[in-house]
Amino acid sequence: MLATRSVSYDTADGAGPAKISIGTKVIESYTSKGLPADEAKKKDADFKAAIGAALKENGYPTKADPEKMNKPMIVLLLTILVIYVTMVYGPIAAMLVEMFPTRIRYTSMSLPYHIGNGWFGGLLPATALAIVAQTGNMYNGLWYPIVIALVTLVIGVIFVRETKDVDIYAND
Repeated sequence: MLATRSVSYDTADGAGPAKISIGTKVIESYTSKGLPADEAKKKDADFKAAIGAALKENGYPTKADPEKMNKPMIVLLLTILVIYVTMVYGPIAAMLVEMFPTRIRYTSMSLPYHIGNGWFGGLLPATALAIVAQTGNMYNGLWYPIVIALVTLVIGVIFVRETKDVDIYAND
């Protein structure tokens, strides 16, 4: 509930139903197990309303204020990130061509490229959200791309060889 509203939180071990403390207000969670659908729906709506009221009461905004965004800085940062991506995508094709013999080149280039982008990149939002939901800190989701980048660096340093003088033409 708190993660969906972009609120950082801490978890603590305890017995009984979960309790959410927002400022001085304590809201007890509920279970809908065994309740009729309409009653469970009402409890859920009441719970969400109580959380929303407590957050508003303690000064949490209900949504982002576009007037407080530094739009030129956002555009600048996105432009820099796009430049970084293009700096990587240009050389990666040449490097992958030089790493594999001609007869298996297409599969050898395609498989790691799509696993890397599809699995590690495609699952990034879901994995980051799971980390945030588990820890309660909205910035902990950034550890997933950092760890993947570090693992890639280590594997690259150990296993990727220099391809400067590699003959890329088929000699088979």
